[in-house]
Amino acid sequence: MHDSMRSAIAPKELSHIPAMGGRVSTPAYSIIIPAYNAQATLGDCLKALQTQSTPRGEYEVIVVDDGSTDATAEVARSFDTRLLCQDNTGPAAARNHGARVARGSILLFTDADCVPAYDWLERISEPLRDPEVTGAKGIYRTRQRVAVARFVQLEYEDRYARMSRRERIDFVDTYSAAYRRETFLANGGFDTTFPTASVEDQELSFRLARKGYWLVFAPQAVVYHHHDATVGEYWRRKFAIGYWKALLLRWHPGRAVTDSHTPQVLKVQIGLAGLLGLLLPLTLFWSFARYAALIVAGIFCCTAVRFLARVLRRDPAIAVIVPLLLVLRSLALGSGLVTGTLSFAGQPSPHPPPISLWDRIGKRTMDIVGSLLGLALTSPLLAVLALAVRLDSPGPICSSSQRIGRNGHLFTMHCLRTTARGREPAQPGPTDPNSLPSRTSRAETGSDANYIGRFLRRTGLDALPQLWNVLVGEMSLVGPVPEEGDVAQRYDDWHRQRLAIRPGMTGPSQVSERGALGLDERVRMELDYIEHYSLWRDMCILFRAVATALSGRSAP
Repeated sequence: MHDSMRSAIAPKELSHIPAMGGRVSTPAYSIIIPAYNAQATLGDCLKALQTQSTPRGEYEVIVVDDGSTDATAEVARSFDTRLLCQDNTGPAAARNHGARVARGSILLFTDADCVPAYDWLERISEPLRDPEVTGAKGIYRTRQRVAVARFVQLEYEDRYARMSRRERIDFVDTYSAAYRRETFLANGGFDTTFPTASVEDQELSFRLARKGYWLVFAPQAVVYHHHDATVGEYWRRKFAIGYWKALLLRWHPGRAVTDSHTPQVLKVQIGLAGLLGLLLPLTLFWSFARYAALIVAGIFCCTAVRFLARVLRRDPAIAVIVPLLLVLRSLALGSGLVTGTLSFAGQPSPHPPPISLWDRIGKRTMDIVGSLLGLALTSPLLAVLALAVRLDSPGPICSSSQRIGRNGHLFTMHCLRTTARGREPAQPGPTDPNSLPSRTSRAETGSDANYIGRFLRRTGLDALPQLWNVLVGEMSLVGPVPEEGDVAQRYDDWHRQRLAIRPGMTGPSQVSERGALGLDERVRMELDYIEHYSLWRDMCILFRAVATALSGRSAP
């Protein structure tokens, strides 16, 4: 992990992971496998887990029989495993059951129809040796040679190529996954609203990523899988994913825009396939519809060029069926999404988005308009202040620092320099997070500030360059304090809820009349702001912040 990222949020728990090769009395890892009528495949999975490169004493294998009616339990008993039995309530509940009784500090997940590679455990747990990492995702491979399965494998490889370019991800599938047990349990595990294997694993990773937990891609952690072998199997699986995805997106609407796994072109293809499906019946009556359908089909083909090029490089023998399967995929996902949207309309969410979709749109619109207007109006003042900073003491005009943004992502925050050294002095690292100094208290004392710096801090004008951070989407005009890494590293799980939205140039704690606040009190105030968010409240906070700046006195 890059040194520049070391100030990012580290998980509160720093569970020790022993070096490979040493035996321990208590296992460091717990491998959890939900199984329902898995008699045909479970044996191969468990056989692979008995002969891992990791010494057997360092891990336990837990099979959760989810109310099977075949010999699944007997297969599990024939191996060195812990067998748990429950009524048939779905894989999410089964995994949660296994996690509650697990003895390892690291939970590893795979499925009963997967065969882990010899070094799978070593590879999937390796990223969690870094205490900053909370979860990891591995990959699928297949030994099948039927055309549909080969297409499915290339689909996955396309997603993996996308994820491999990212330092952190927000999408973890449980066919090859690892989580810190303490974080997993603190966040309630998988949501059992999903009764079948669908998108329950995506939902948990979205929830954790929203709190800023660090999830990574581990492409060396391989499990072999039996993919869909027929067109019918493929259609049913994609339809089910679309159906349950409709519910998931009600809880995490931002993931409809982007996530680290789903190619953006797929969303375009779903829309084009749906439009083509509407146009085709009309071609029987209107010649215009025929031309429109040809244009839409042509655009669809253009969107498939990049994937088709990958297929031609990797497996050219199936290239002829790729366009048809891409259309089938889009229609199945789209029809599942539509059906699910209608089915789940009005259903309350156990994990509602921190701010509603329309409020998010309104807030971002206000940020764009406000930052553009602010940059235009304050440009002359900013030029004067920049000259004053340069004349007051040697050094750069602006100082920059790494801060924790939305979902825990780092960004560079800009301020007018207020010290002779061009940077804030190093702050001591108190063990009690509530004794960390607030920005306001440092502005009040100003012992490290130069002459112009004391004025800038007192009025808050040193923050004017942050209008650029707002414009590019790293900050908001109003929001939680843009936190430094030394503070964020001391977060408990509940503190992390504040990371669900962009930090602000000003916010409820900055305009508070309670003086300097400890971390807990400030975070409670920020969470109340998020829970009761309104654009009107944003405008009131902005008005108070601007009034404070114009009055020439620091915020209380």
